[in-house]
Amino acid sequence: MTEVSDTSDTSTEVESDDVEKFLSGLNVGARMNIQRVVSAQGIEAWLVHESAVPVIAVEIGFKGGARRDPQGKEGLAYMLSGLLDEGAGDLDSQAFQLRLEELAIRLSFDTGRDGFYGSLRTLSDHRDEAFDLLKLALTQPLFDEEPVERIRSQILVSLNRDASQPRSIVQRKWYETVFAGHLYARPVKGTPESVNGITADDLRLYLTESLARQNMKIAVVGNISAQELEILLDRTFGSLPAEIEDKEIEQAEIKGQGQILIIERDQPQSIATFGGPGLLLDDPDFFAAYVMNYILGGGGFASRLTEEVREKRGLAYSVSTYLAPMDFAGLYQGSVATENSRIAQSLDIIRTEMARMRDAGVTEEELADAKTYLTGSFPLRFDSNSKIAHQLIGYQMTGRGIDYINTRNDKIEAVSLEEIARVAKRLLAPEALTVIIVGQPEGIESNVPDDGVTP
Repeated sequence: MTEVSDTSDTSTEVESDDVEKFLSGLNVGARMNIQRVVSAQGIEAWLVHESAVPVIAVEIGFKGGARRDPQGKEGLAYMLSGLLDEGAGDLDSQAFQLRLEELAIRLSFDTGRDGFYGSLRTLSDHRDEAFDLLKLALTQPLFDEEPVERIRSQILVSLNRDASQPRSIVQRKWYETVFAGHLYARPVKGTPESVNGITADDLRLYLTESLARQNMKIAVVGNISAQELEILLDRTFGSLPAEIEDKEIEQAEIKGQGQILIIERDQPQSIATFGGPGLLLDDPDFFAAYVMNYILGGGGFASRLTEEVREKRGLAYSVSTYLAPMDFAGLYQGSVATENSRIAQSLDIIRTEMARMRDAGVTEEELADAKTYLTGSFPLRFDSNSKIAHQLIGYQMTGRGIDYINTRNDKIEAVSLEEIARVAKRLLAPEALTVIIVGQPEGIESNVPDDGVTP
């Protein structure tokens, strides 16, 4: 039960032990064969058949996620993600968990602002029962009082912990600021008040109104044939509702540009989140922006910001930027953490470097190095069944085609100096950054009234 925000992987133990064997069977440098499997009931999945390891990885996603939480019930999808494996059918919470453990099956659910996700890992020998348990979780969850109250308590503890964590505070306030008035401004985990108000009936209603075949994507990787998968798709997902009622959502207008807000906390260092409007994934400039960002702040020690802020001046412990495309908004976001006395200078250098890239672009050497890294490291995302399935569900949920995995590097290689220069002028506006700082920063002040934020 985690807020989905990246493409991290949770590999099974058997896969970790057999990575060498797996890699010997999968030529990650070659074109990956992804099959589109469609069942008799029209349920579609992407399949990579891989028999080197007797493991099957399944990822499912439902468009919607936390944005479908009703007003006043924020955190509903997040709470649901913690309860679907806490008893289903004729198995109470303890019996359901025991069955998973006995068969070495890993089943979990997550949610984010745009999607609700499920993850299944099983040995091939236990495939059928693993899919049956997944079906029970999605179609017959019990929502008994004990697990509901236990998960509620865990979420409340997590919210209380987040309220004292600078990174959680700054991220939450930044989203509230840039998405003011939009569904994205609401916290995925909810608030103590909203979580305390969620009932078992609310959970059942979200389940039936938000998880359907219409908005479902599936990725399967492992020792299973297309014919076998077709049968399992109908057996596992065929009883889900066919459709859901789509809620009309407007594109988010990014608010708070140029604002600086300081949230005072008695601590020796400050952490800042900064950024502004970004790009959607289907924007023609997205790949140029992706390469540009690697050079500016997304490339770790290879980035300009790390070189200027950390290596040359020793100002910050960490500094980075990234593109954050969502279904109804695109963000360009970054963060920096350092001593209170150094945060103002660090932000000044970040703005200076943004302006330098906007005005002068990048060099041929920087572009070549970025392409080498971004294309050369790409296969590392696919060195296990779990990682492949995780990537494939991400591609489906963000509308990328089935051949994306085989064309992505070509798009990186095609980016030119001129394209980066153009997108830098379009994207980088250092004078208009929205900046949220948590700490006791010196040499910088809020330019908006302190709203007495209580994260």
